Amino acid sequence: MIFCALVLYINFIKMRDPSSLKQQFLKKWILGLQVCGSGKQNMSILERKEAIKLSADIALASTRDGRTRWSRAIIANASKHDDTKVLVQHLLAPESESLKKSSIGLVVRDNKRVRCKKILKWSCCVKRVRKSVSQVVLAKSIAKRMVNRKTRVLKSLVPGGEFMDDICLIEETLDYIESLRAQVDVMRTLAKATELVNGK
Repeated sequence: MIFCALVLYINFIKMRDPSSLKQQFLKKWILGLQVCGSGKQNMSILERKEAIKLSADIALASTRDGRTRWSRAIIANASKHDDTKVLVQHLLAPESESLKKSSIGLVVRDNKRVRCKKILKWSCCVKRVRKSVSQVVLAKSIAKRMVNRKTRVLKSLVPGGEFMDDICLIEETLDYIESLRAQVDVMRTLAKATELVNGK
């Protein structure tokens, strides 16, 4: 029944835009679900949930072809674990083996760069206490602290965000949101198609 819903949805997407992000995601997600399902026959509900999430995340990252840092971070993270390496290998094309290697190296290099900046910042920073602080300076410092706090939260939400500077973080966040919207649309449409096939 789910297979019928998938065929209906693939045909629906083909009519609209054959090279769309949604179509690429759906194809890779189905492949990922097949790989996850072939490893174990009797999966618990929790294992199924994890397999669906993992295959969806890696499929979404693989649709970006390594052009974004968040996608390289997801691929690098999944490539670290032995149980998810097989899924990454199946979802990424054979010619993108260099992508996996570069994504792992990229995360490490960015981490070193950020650490060096932090060490330099702390070594050069001198706290100055002023007795008379004007309201403008106080407002600026409060605003700066709020922006820094929001930036830290955003960096924790975007994969690989902790290794990005502020401008890159905004660009990557916009692309990540666009990709997540496509992922949600595909999943939502698939759920509706499954309900139609099951007659609910």
